[in-house]
Amino acid sequence: MKKIFLYSTLLVIASLASCSGGKKTVEDDPNTDIIENFRISGTIEGADNISLHLEAMSPQGTITVAECTTDADGNFDMLNNIPDMGIYQLRLGDDQESVLTLPLVPQDNVELKAAFATFQSAPDFSGTEWSESLNKYYGLFSQFIEKQKNLASQQGKVPDEELMQKYLDLRKPIDAFCLKSVEANPGNPANILLTSFLTPNMGFKDWDPTYLTTLKKMSAAYMSRYKKSPIAQKMAEQVSQIEIGYEQFKVANSGNQMAPEIALNNPEGKQITLSSLRGKYVLIDFWASWCGPCRKENPNVVKLYNTYKDKGFTILSVSLDDNVTNWKEAIKADGLVWPNHVSDLLGWKSKMVQLYGFQGIPYTVLVDKEGKIIETGLRGESLEQKLKELIKN
Repeated sequence: MKKIFLYSTLLVIASLASCSGGKKTVEDDPNTDIIENFRISGTIEGADNISLHLEAMSPQGTITVAECTTDADGNFDMLNNIPDMGIYQLRLGDDQESVLTLPLVPQDNVELKAAFATFQSAPDFSGTEWSESLNKYYGLFSQFIEKQKNLASQQGKVPDEELMQKYLDLRKPIDAFCLKSVEANPGNPANILLTSFLTPNMGFKDWDPTYLTTLKKMSAAYMSRYKKSPIAQKMAEQVSQIEIGYEQFKVANSGNQMAPEIALNNPEGKQITLSSLRGKYVLIDFWASWCGPCRKENPNVVKLYNTYKDKGFTILSVSLDDNVTNWKEAIKADGLVWPNHVSDLLGWKSKMVQLYGFQGIPYTVLVDKEGKIIETGLRGESLEQKLKELIKN
């Protein structure tokens, strides 16, 4: 089962506004109806008397946050109010392609120097925490896009695997920059853009799983610094989805893959972990007292346990029950005599469902003595045959 999680930034809804006409600062007039808490000003060479639009995306569509028009020399000055940190797009004129994406935080005083011809590829931001990172990002991203166009022209002319490797090599400079920048300052607002190169937007096959640690650092920093921003919560949800998706990918491609850790309580409230059973072959058996097919399969599981329990084999039964009494009674009634029974008593809401990527029970995962997955979904005769192969009499 392969799942691809495409990373998407959340463009926060901001209050509607008009362009400021003067050179007032963010703090100038506390008595106005809307107290400006950000400013974007600067010069766009070759862009005289052209409109600028600061926009946010919402479920209802594009929202205009601020607008203004450059003067005869390309100078502009834009102020307004935003609720919290968010991602916005600065659009030049009526061209939907002439857009810069930028993070804004209340009290940002952004200075932008750019040229009409290179507005998207070579902006020069200053005055904020995120300016330096974003300038470097746009430079590398522009180079990446140009080289990618050349690579696209080779489609159909070279094998797909070779083309994919060229694409991955092409990404290396920007991947390395994004990783280094996020690690250096996990809470930097620019990271919400940079992490698009750290997420598995082409699936998990060629994705570096060490990026997950970096993404978690960033998510924690965002939740700490920008508690009121929807984008922080969205980032936390995205990272959680990526983690679950990667675990599912590992299970689905389980050759020599470690089984995800299980750490749940037994009926007496004592925690049992999968890793504590290392040194034995372990059958992880997902079941529930209310599951008819599970109960029907249990006699076979009991038989196999009794046959191989003294030969380096054990069972970890993971219940999807939500009633502890029913769970205990089923264990006793079916004679499930092994000691390793665990559950979080959340039924189908159990994290185990997503962690191991199954959609029905009974479901089994056979794990070797080192904790690596041997095979999944074994039942009945197929399970018995596999154990005979592994455990010689």
